[in-house]
Amino acid sequence: MDVMPLVINLVKAVALMGALLTGFAYATLFERRVIARMQARLGPNRAGPSGLLLPLADGIKLVFKENVVPDGADRRVFFLAPALSVVVAIVTFAVIPVAEPLTFAWRGVSHTVPMQMAEINVAVLYVLGMSSLAVYGIALAGWASNNKYALLGGMRSAAQMISYELAMGLSLVGVVMLAGTLSLKEIVDQQQLWPFVVLQPLGFLIFAVTAVAETHRAPFDLPEAEQELVAGYHTEYTGMRFALFFMAEYIAMITVSAIAVSVFWGGYRLPCAPGTPLAFLCDPPWIVGPVVFTLKVMAGLFVFVWLRATLPRLRYDRLMDLGWKVLLPLALLNVAVTAVLVAWRLQ
Repeated sequence: MDVMPLVINLVKAVALMGALLTGFAYATLFERRVIARMQARLGPNRAGPSGLLLPLADGIKLVFKENVVPDGADRRVFFLAPALSVVVAIVTFAVIPVAEPLTFAWRGVSHTVPMQMAEINVAVLYVLGMSSLAVYGIALAGWASNNKYALLGGMRSAAQMISYELAMGLSLVGVVMLAGTLSLKEIVDQQQLWPFVVLQPLGFLIFAVTAVAETHRAPFDLPEAEQELVAGYHTEYTGMRFALFFMAEYIAMITVSAIAVSVFWGGYRLPCAPGTPLAFLCDPPWIVGPVVFTLKVMAGLFVFVWLRATLPRLRYDRLMDLGWKVLLPLALLNVAVTAVLVAWRLQ
């Protein structure tokens, strides 16, 4: 019995979990330092050299904080909701390729390892399906808390995510039509010469706006608006259960940035053209792929932080108007125009 496939999958699962959890921890430090720089402050710099141990200090603090369960709360759902949010955020990343497949030999047998947990031919549908499940964790947390402010925050979240999921899904349809596939690996491979953002600028703009709304980041952080809802859906959560919601938000930021990189910005590839001075970029060393992918994802995270430091929170009715009256019609227009151009090209 060949156990190597099982070992490979276990190693990839551990590596993915470790990368996302480490990325979440240091995304919090990255955000604090970047916003501090934008506001002419020093930012956190006391826990370890240059504040590098701050995520560890935050984790230890949250572990030892008391976990409080409100009277009248549905205890099972109250405990399940934050875990559900984290699991959905993590498993969505499973189909995103981070590098070229790695080939190695073990005891005379050659193995080719795809650099993603699952290489499936409907990866775009999987991503949209998993991301749509994220609303359940937040909505259930608000309902189970037995708190009117938490319930309103959960309801806001459900309405906001459903509204923006439509435009997000349609923003990817144009790329799918151009690529002729739902596989993220094949979509990345087709961007060797030009990233799809060049051919789908409107689709990328719609995806970027909806991604901010889907992750509840400023200026779309209405589910936890402190002016009228205290802290929204996680008002009653303390300790590590609150940390799980915090973790889900930042892992979701990493995931949507990785999706945008894979679909619109060429993934782990560098733009190259055979027969030109950039031809050497077509076949770089293997390690270049993960480094390029990571740098592109960090650029996406920087935009998230930049928006938070720059824009005020939208009013709720304007947020819904933007989703239904602006983004959805533009997404439909983008799909129609792309369909006409693809049909014209195939004639």
